Order: sequence, then C-alpha cells, then structure tokens
Amino acid sequence: MPKSCNRKLDKKFKLVLNSGYEVPMLGLGTWNSSEADVGEAVRIALLVGYRHFDCAHVYRNEHIIGPALSAALEEQYLDREQLFITSKLWNTFHRPDLVCPACYKTLTDLDTSYLDLYLMHWPMAFREGGSLFPRDACKRLLFSKVSFIETWKEMEQLVKDGRCRSIGVANFNEDQLEVLLENCEIPPAVNQIECHPFLTQKSLMEFCKSKCIAITAYCPLGSPNNPGWKGKKQPIIMEESEVERLAFEFEKTAAQILIRYQLQRGNIVIPKSVNKDRITSNFDIEDFELSKENMSSLDEMNRDFRFITFSDAKHHPDYPFVKSNKSECTCE
Repeated sequence: MPKSCNRKLDKKFKLVLNSGYEVPMLGLGTWNSSEADVGEAVRIALLVGYRHFDCAHVYRNEHIIGPALSAALEEQYLDREQLFITSKLWNTFHRPDLVCPACYKTLTDLDTSYLDLYLMHWPMAFREGGSLFPRDACKRLLFSKVSFIETWKEMEQLVKDGRCRSIGVANFNEDQLEVLLENCEIPPAVNQIECHPFLTQKSLMEFCKSKCIAITAYCPLGSPNNPGWKGKKQPIIMEESEVERLAFEFEKTAAQILIRYQLQRGNIVIPKSVNKDRITSNFDIEDFELSKENMSSLDEMNRDFRFITFSDAKHHPDYPFVKSNKSECTCE
C-alpha cells in the first residue's frame, strides 16, 4: 500500500449533523459491490483511512460487510466509535411493525449494536412480504398504502431506543421534506440524493441547508456500472472535456476532481469502488482546491440529468421525481 495509507481525513472534511453527531464527509459506497469483492474493499478502505461506510439492506451484501468491518477493526486496533456506518430501510419494510425488525436484521448483518445513520431509502412503500421488488403477473411493481410519515415515526423510536444515532431519508424531494418536517418529532439529519455536475441539485441543496439537513451525494462520478444502462449509450461525466481539463490542470484523476467538487459544496460524498488503486486515489483529495471559477465551470455542466430514475415505480403516489429521463434504475 502507498505511504499515504491509514491517514486521517482533514478536519475540514467533517460535518456535524443536526443530531449533534460528526460524520466524515468522504465515505465508501457499497451499492453494486459483489459479495466476492466487498469484503476486501472494506479492508483496503480502512487501511487507506476511510471511516464512513454507506450500506443498505437492498444491496444484499451487508452480511459480508459486517464481518469484514469487525475483522479489520480488530486487525487495525480500531474502535467501533471511530467508524460511521450508514444503512437504509428498504421499501418493503415501511409498515410500522416491520421497521424495527428490519433495522435489527441490518444490525445483525453489519455486526454492530447501533447505526450511526439510518435512512429511509425511498419515500415509496412497496407491498410487504417476500420479494424486495414485489411484482404482479404483468411484472408491475406492487405498492403499499403506508405513508412515509407512519414509517418515520417508527424510525424515531429507533433513535429513542439507542439503535440509531441519527436518522434521515434518501431520494426525497422538497415537498416531501416539507411534509415530513411538519409531522416529525426528530427532523431528518440527511437527505441522500443523486448529485453530480449533470444534476447539481442547487434548489434542493439550498432548501436542505435552510432546514439544517445535510446532503449526501450518491453517483458523484455518474453511474458507469449501472446495470440499467446495459445495451444503451450513456453519458460519461469523467470523460467530459471540462472535467478532463481540470484533471490535467491539477494533475489529478477525473474522479478526484468530482469528489473534491462535492466536498467544496459542503456535501457528504460516497464514491463506490472495489478496486484497490481507485479506493486509494479517491481518498487523496486534500492537497488541492478548486477555485470559484473551477466550481462554476462544473456547475455550468448541469442538465438536470438523472442516471437513477427508478422508472418502474413512477406510478407510485410518492414517486419523488416529477421529471424523469428514460434510463432504467436498479435500486441505488
């Protein structure tokens, strides 16, 4: 491993949530990381210096991540308190009586007694029981009538019981956040959303900032490995001329430019990789700074383009994206 391994993320890249807990702003995403690869990726990430790990039940790899984290902690003489572990409640567990058991399943799989952050993965409830993507005979997703307010009240109980230090949401729009804020006892600490230069989310970011809700940016590099794009030509952010120009100017990778962009916007960012070299280089973002002009040039790339649309669920009454591209989504 390189000399830079096992270093600490600069203090300026940590954020205090409205719950009072501190989160490292650069984490390792684990979506679409296979069971065969994710354990080693976690081990390498901890050696490099990552302390924030973004997980979810629907990624179907938490049972590998948990033992990998525990083994690495023992091997590297780290305490659980030094980690920040995020997971997410999947759509088929929104019914109030299923929220606590779903969280306990994640706690067991991740081999931890508490989560630092537990997110409602989507505002949409799916039919309970069986498949994570329940469908009828015509392959249409089956929905539940449970409201995200009902679900949130049970998530609040997880905080009171000490199972989760902070709770939040993912893929919520402004209107849905307004409704939640009007009906909650514990406000969401985070809204995890797709965010990159093709989808800068300026309005939603400003709204969340006004409500003291932190943003976590997923797909910060685009989504080159999204299975929903198979057989289709997709735009590649890292090959855009402006990104390549900045990478050349700063002698950095395109990924490092895009990660630094989110951090300077004040967003938590969770690039995913299982490759040792990319895991390492993605963490190496402290020795340069983008200028205001650089940031503006990346902002100007915005085209309100989503890689993740979850178009299968567009008929759900709580579907969060009013405007949607034709791309297909799995489950980010």
